[in-house]
Amino acid sequence: MADLIIKGGSVLAANGAIIDGGAVAVDNGFITFAGKDTKEKADKVIDAKGCAVMPGLVNAHTHLSMTIFRGFAEDMSYEDWTKKIMEKEMKLTPEDVRAGAYLGILEMIKTGTTAFSDMYIHTDEVAQAVEETGMRAALGYGMIEGLNEEPEAKLKNRAKFVKKWKGAAGGRIAAMYAPHSAASCSKEFLVKVKEQAARDKSKIHIHVLETESELELMKKRYGMCSVNLLNSIGFLSPDVIAAHCVWLSDDDIEILKNKKVNVVHCPVSNMALGVGVAPVPRMMEKGINVALGTDGVASSGSLDMWKEMRTASLLHKLKDPKAMPASKVLEMATVNGSRALGINAGVLKPGSLADIIIVGLKKPHFTSSNLISSLVGCASGCDVKTTIVDGKILMEDYKVNIDEEKIIEVAKDVILKIKEDN
Repeated sequence: MADLIIKGGSVLAANGAIIDGGAVAVDNGFITFAGKDTKEKADKVIDAKGCAVMPGLVNAHTHLSMTIFRGFAEDMSYEDWTKKIMEKEMKLTPEDVRAGAYLGILEMIKTGTTAFSDMYIHTDEVAQAVEETGMRAALGYGMIEGLNEEPEAKLKNRAKFVKKWKGAAGGRIAAMYAPHSAASCSKEFLVKVKEQAARDKSKIHIHVLETESELELMKKRYGMCSVNLLNSIGFLSPDVIAAHCVWLSDDDIEILKNKKVNVVHCPVSNMALGVGVAPVPRMMEKGINVALGTDGVASSGSLDMWKEMRTASLLHKLKDPKAMPASKVLEMATVNGSRALGINAGVLKPGSLADIIIVGLKKPHFTSSNLISSLVGCASGCDVKTTIVDGKILMEDYKVNIDEEKIIEVAKDVILKIKEDN
């Protein structure tokens, strides 16, 4: 007997197949069946008639607790924005970060994200929030060289974090190393990070060429850009998640391709801060695994991955209407993100982790002849009806299983404190 069966919906199965009136069976945290029908019985059955049943979304680059900075630094250049935010971040307490993490997880559950990759501070608090809420995450405790701790102490403490949280919460938490960027860490420090990550068999999450100013700084400092510098020290590999990658040359793209680096596209944040447009179609043509991320909501405004998908699709159509078909964008937000994080999810098929969402389709904007196009182009987080992670229901019929009112009130208190501290 299965733990859960979802039946009657339009199932987005493997290889792009849509099974109308399909069924998905879940047992012990894994999908055991995805097809037209199953005679298997279950402890719980969800009727998904009039809904899409699909893989949960993966937010592959976040600074989750920056939910407490939503709306705090609007309409500013990247440099001014960074200065204003960092001044406040230096004063954040672990409790502040915990409040922001809970708020972010709540938003993710309600909008259909089932896994995310995060880089921030006081990350033990984020990990505890992930563990307690049932979410899935790959977490990296951020590192900027020369800030707060000496480099050796910083790396030692991050190694403790990785040891403590790697595989925690029944395997729902992966722990990574998260040097901020090649511009904020010396190449000597980055070599040590790479070596430590290899010893711990952990991934690395890093910002790469987000801005033109980073490109110019690296050329001045090393005579080469961030990609070439990281390549020259043996840093790049399939275990690296490279966020943004906006200011890439054709040679940079070849390097990322050859080293099988995972790239995360964050179009809304990049647009909001005016840093440029990543050459995503060129990267995808080369076979680079490109996932999607929202970045922190202090720049993106939202953790809603549906907005990110729609923006990614339209942004690149400015140059070529064929550049970003809906099916490819949906893959970026599901299977590509899962691949970047190293989790067996993103596809509804037997053996995959049971990270599943149900989207209500009985709405005017889903009245369409093309379901995938409607999901990518018309859906919002408000359309997500049910969210399941690791086979556990975190939201059913739009009702979450955590204290939504309390989470919002606690976060409001932190936001008010930050605002009054101006």
